[in-house]
Amino acid sequence: MNPNHRLVLASQSRSRAAILENAGLSFDVEPAEIDEQVIKIRCRDNGCSVGDTVLELAAAKASAASARHPDAYVLGADQILDLGGTWYDKPRDRDEAAEHLRAFRGKIHHLVNGLVVIRNGERNWAWEETAHMTVRHFSDRFLAGYLENSGDEILESVGAYRLEGIGAQLFDRIDGDYFTVLGLPLLPLLGYLRQTGIAEP
Repeated sequence: MNPNHRLVLASQSRSRAAILENAGLSFDVEPAEIDEQVIKIRCRDNGCSVGDTVLELAAAKASAASARHPDAYVLGADQILDLGGTWYDKPRDRDEAAEHLRAFRGKIHHLVNGLVVIRNGERNWAWEETAHMTVRHFSDRFLAGYLENSGDEILESVGAYRLEGIGAQLFDRIDGDYFTVLGLPLLPLLGYLRQTGIAEP
């Protein structure tokens, strides 16, 4: 990392922080407190696409944190799960996780990701990327065992799964980048960080 630049992750996601850390990046974490539901409702009322909405959410997070970190490059990120026009939030408990997973069973849903970097209140960079997830026709018995073995950490995922673990068994096919599924399209971000001198070229 270039010591003259400072990267801030405006997210409380442990998965996103782990991706950046494992890629060898130095950064600070500053979770941004925004009302995501208000933004989603406004975007839907205005006819915004899923992609426009995730970018709006990511920008709102980055903007909130940027106000507290002058001159830093602040990264906001968001992900929306879209199934046939229905947008899913993170499940509140295991019962809702089971309900969501039954809805996904045998269907294709889309994980739409948005990244935005803001510095001194100005948007410097934005990226949108989608992964297409084909969920297999898993049995109710498998679902019960999956929920029991996965623990509450699946409640941190919008799809109630973690591809790094047993969640991989939910799928027949995945079209898209691995890091996009995890909620942070890493390779385009690294390209941007190298171009701006935040990371070594």
